[in-house]
Amino acid sequence: MFNLIRRDVILQKKQLLLFIPFVIFFIIMEANPALIFLVASLIIPFNTYAYDEKAETNILLNSLPYTRTEIIASRYLGAIIYMVSAIGVTSLTLFVFNKPFTLTHIAIGCSLFLLFASFTFPLFYIFKPGYIFPAVMIGFLLSAAIGPAIMLFLADQLTVIKDFIINLSVPALYTGATIVVIIVYVSSWWVTNSIYQRKAF
Repeated sequence: MFNLIRRDVILQKKQLLLFIPFVIFFIIMEANPALIFLVASLIIPFNTYAYDEKAETNILLNSLPYTRTEIIASRYLGAIIYMVSAIGVTSLTLFVFNKPFTLTHIAIGCSLFLLFASFTFPLFYIFKPGYIFPAVMIGFLLSAAIGPAIMLFLADQLTVIKDFIINLSVPALYTGATIVVIIVYVSSWWVTNSIYQRKAF
């Protein structure tokens, strides 16, 4: 399974040369550090899906001595490994450019990435190739553009939930958010695996 994760990096070695310039662009544009961490984390996993969708790699993968469970596990574990690596490189780049950031920015970026991955990874095995990747990218851009406004609107409407969250201590809030993100990610993993087991290539 490690070789499947390693394969993604080898296939994208040319795209990885654009990783740091991409991050620097967002730094120069004065983007929020949490957004920079999110975008940096998305690059490798979603480029992998885009490549596999175009090349129909799943047909080849299923002819190799890997189970379908291992193939999906490599996707989800690989996404975490790439996220951690992206966070490290991005943190170093922000430091070099003297752009201040906090652990909160990292936590928000990681949480948003895991949630976005949880909702989009299953879609790559539900929809036909050629349609899902553009839809996911458009969805991401729309989420980044109107997501904060929607969250503010919901916060105003759902005052009971907002008051409950405000009254939580910071450790309790972080712990609760972490548990929710983990549950969503593991649930997505299970759903994707179930879909992939039944899919014909």
